[in-house]
Amino acid sequence: MLPDSVIPTATIQAYLETHYFVRGEHPFALQIGQISHELLAVYKRLRFDCAAFITGCNPFSHEVSEFENQQRQSALAAELSRRSVTFIEGIGQHPSNNWPGEESFLVLGMDLEAAKKLGDHFEQNAIVWIGPDGVPQLVFLR
Repeated sequence: MLPDSVIPTATIQAYLETHYFVRGEHPFALQIGQISHELLAVYKRLRFDCAAFITGCNPFSHEVSEFENQQRQSALAAELSRRSVTFIEGIGQHPSNNWPGEESFLVLGMDLEAAKKLGDHFEQNAIVWIGPDGVPQLVFLR
């Protein structure tokens, strides 16, 4: 069942189907509603118990130029660095539609409220948040 939202149903469905790839030393993919044993191992190794997967790209899912997306993603990286949080590069990519992959970050230790505020600041419809159980959930911001 999809939530009440101003976000079009097809867009919500695409978010639910997207694979959220985490790069780094041991790459892995997150999928909404499916436990990530790889992320749980990262939690244990780095001593975190939550994370957020966030992008600065394509505000409110309106496709913008590659240059603008790079600028937005650089601004997000600068904000994360300013906050001195641990983050790993990633990309959100739907397995079959033609929407370009969106550069993203897995931000370790970011609680839900902070993640929602950051997503709002970067004009996102939704973020992916993962609690101590290692199950990614889609959190709608609009």
